[in-house]
Amino acid sequence: MPYIAQQDRRPLDPLIDQLAQQIVTQAKTQNYDAAFAGLLNYACTRLALKVIRLQFGALRYWLIATVTGVFHNIADEFYRRLGTPYEEKQIAKSGDVDLYEEFLRDITGH
Repeated sequence: MPYIAQQDRRPLDPLIDQLAQQIVTQAKTQNYDAAFAGLLNYACTRLALKVIRLQFGALRYWLIATVTGVFHNIADEFYRRLGTPYEEKQIAKSGDVDLYEEFLRDITGH
Protein backbone atom coordinates (compact mmCIF):
# COMPACT_ATOMS: atom_id res chain seq x y z
CA MET A 1 0.00 0.00 0.00
CA PRO A 2 1.37 3.41 -0.88
CA TYR A 3 1.29 5.03 2.52
CA ILE A 4 0.80 8.64 1.57
CA ALA A 5 -1.38 11.15 3.39
CA GLN A 6 -4.93 11.72 2.22
CA GLN A 7 -4.14 15.35 1.37
CA ASP A 8 -1.35 14.16 -0.97
CA ARG A 9 -3.77 11.86 -2.78
CA ARG A 10 -6.45 14.48 -3.44
CA PRO A 11 -4.63 16.40 -6.21
CA LEU A 12 -3.68 13.14 -7.96
CA ASP A 13 -7.00 11.29 -7.86
CA PRO A 14 -8.90 13.42 -10.43
CA LEU A 15 -5.97 13.15 -12.86
CA ILE A 16 -5.75 9.39 -12.34
CA ASP A 17 -9.52 9.08 -12.80
CA GLN A 18 -9.31 11.05 -16.05
CA LEU A 19 -6.44 8.89 -17.33
CA ALA A 20 -8.31 5.72 -16.37
CA GLN A 21 -11.38 6.90 -18.26
CA GLN A 22 -9.27 7.66 -21.34
CA ILE A 23 -7.66 4.21 -21.20
CA VAL A 24 -11.09 2.56 -20.99
CA THR A 25 -12.45 4.71 -23.82
CA GLN A 26 -9.53 3.84 -26.10
CA ALA A 27 -9.59 0.18 -25.11
CA LYS A 28 -13.27 -0.11 -26.03
CA THR A 29 -12.46 0.95 -29.59
CA GLN A 30 -10.11 -2.03 -29.91
CA ASN A 31 -12.94 -4.59 -29.68
CA TYR A 32 -11.16 -7.05 -27.39
CA ASP A 33 -11.26 -7.19 -23.60
CA ALA A 34 -7.49 -7.24 -23.00
CA ALA A 35 -6.83 -4.10 -25.07
CA PHE A 36 -6.60 -2.06 -21.88
CA ALA A 37 -3.45 -3.95 -20.83
CA GLY A 38 -1.17 -2.41 -23.45
CA LEU A 39 -2.60 1.05 -22.80
CA LEU A 40 -2.19 0.66 -19.04
CA ASN A 41 1.38 -0.59 -19.50
CA TYR A 42 2.20 2.36 -21.76
CA ALA A 43 0.66 4.89 -19.35
CA CYS A 44 2.50 3.51 -16.31
CA THR A 45 5.80 3.25 -18.19
CA ARG A 46 5.59 6.74 -19.62
CA LEU A 47 4.53 8.18 -16.26
CA ALA A 48 7.55 6.63 -14.53
CA LEU A 49 9.92 7.83 -17.25
CA LYS A 50 8.45 11.33 -17.23
CA VAL A 51 8.77 11.62 -13.45
CA ILE A 52 12.42 10.53 -13.68
CA ARG A 53 13.11 13.02 -16.47
CA LEU A 54 11.41 15.94 -14.68
CA GLN A 55 12.78 15.18 -11.23
CA PHE A 56 16.32 14.00 -12.02
CA GLY A 57 17.00 14.79 -15.66
CA ALA A 58 19.03 11.67 -16.32
CA LEU A 59 18.76 7.99 -15.58
CA ARG A 60 20.90 6.43 -12.86
CA TYR A 61 21.14 2.85 -11.65
CA TRP A 62 19.51 3.66 -8.31
CA LEU A 63 16.52 5.13 -10.17
CA ILE A 64 16.17 1.96 -12.22
CA ALA A 65 16.33 -0.10 -9.03
CA THR A 66 13.85 2.14 -7.24
CA VAL A 67 11.28 2.24 -10.04
CA THR A 68 11.63 -1.48 -10.66
CA GLY A 69 11.02 -2.01 -6.94
CA VAL A 70 7.94 0.21 -7.02
CA PHE A 71 6.45 -1.70 -9.96
CA HIS A 72 7.31 -5.02 -8.33
CA ASN A 73 5.64 -3.93 -5.08
CA ILE A 74 2.56 -2.75 -7.00
CA ALA A 75 2.29 -6.18 -8.68
CA ASP A 76 2.84 -8.06 -5.41
CA GLU A 77 0.26 -6.03 -3.51
CA PHE A 78 -2.28 -6.18 -6.32
CA TYR A 79 -1.99 -9.96 -6.38
CA ARG A 80 -1.98 -10.30 -2.57
CA ARG A 81 -5.00 -8.04 -2.12
CA LEU A 82 -7.10 -9.15 -5.12
CA GLY A 83 -5.54 -12.13 -6.88
CA THR A 84 -5.27 -14.37 -3.84
CA PRO A 85 -8.87 -13.87 -2.65
CA TYR A 86 -10.09 -14.41 -6.20
CA GLU A 87 -8.05 -17.62 -6.51
CA GLU A 88 -9.33 -18.88 -3.15
CA LYS A 89 -12.93 -18.27 -4.24
CA GLN A 90 -12.35 -20.17 -7.49
CA ILE A 91 -10.69 -23.07 -5.64
CA ALA A 92 -13.69 -23.29 -3.31
CA LYS A 93 -16.01 -23.20 -6.32
CA SER A 94 -14.20 -25.60 -8.68
CA GLY A 95 -11.82 -27.56 -6.49
CA ASP A 96 -8.05 -27.40 -6.28
CA VAL A 97 -5.38 -29.20 -8.25
CA ASP A 98 -4.92 -32.45 -6.32
CA LEU A 99 -1.13 -32.32 -6.33
CA TYR A 100 -1.07 -29.04 -4.38
CA GLU A 101 -2.70 -30.81 -1.46
CA GLU A 102 -0.19 -33.64 -1.76
CA PHE A 103 2.77 -31.23 -1.68
CA LEU A 104 1.26 -29.26 1.19
CA ARG A 105 0.97 -32.48 3.21
CA ASP A 106 4.65 -33.16 2.48
CA ILE A 107 5.59 -29.68 3.69
CA THR A 108 3.38 -29.48 6.78
CA GLY A 109 3.36 -33.17 7.72
CA HIS A 110 -0.47 -33.15 7.87
